[in-house]
Amino acid sequence: MLQVKRIPEKTGFYLTGFADAEGSLSVSFIKKKDDSMPWQILLCFKVSQRDKVILALFKRHLKCGTLRSGNDDVWHYEVNNFNAIQENIIPFFKRFGFLSAKKKGEFSKFRKLAKLLQNEEYLTEEGLKKVLKLRAELNEDSFDNYSESDIFNSMPLGKSSETTCQVDMKQ
Repeated sequence: MLQVKRIPEKTGFYLTGFADAEGSLSVSFIKKKDDSMPWQILLCFKVSQRDKVILALFKRHLKCGTLRSGNDDVWHYEVNNFNAIQENIIPFFKRFGFLSAKKKGEFSKFRKLAKLLQNEEYLTEEGLKKVLKLRAELNEDSFDNYSESDIFNSMPLGKSSETTCQVDMKQ
């Protein structure tokens, strides 16, 4: 678990400023091959940059995520592990808050999504509608493969989490 108080203020604010400009917060539904569990829900924090050193600072100070290179000499730092999002990413950005109104709004939606997932509210019709609404607002600038109706119609709502969808807890 991240001890956000141990991160030097200068470093924390620098990383948040960088993420404010270059980072993204998103939620994805990934189709599972197992019909008993049709969707995997992933919250993701991502920053891409040609300079690996800056992204390595994220990994070092946030103590989670992966750092990988892309085909076009761009490096990617990504956190999509739900526990790491809850214990590291959200507390970090709560302490070193975003400055732009756009990223503040995105972070607010991201936190609401995390709470809905943590409380397994997506297993009810009303909760899933909230998740899908926030997903549309948070991911408004990106292409998403699955429509709300694709997701909603395939969910056996009201059943246990073992038979519906899964929140990714793996790194």
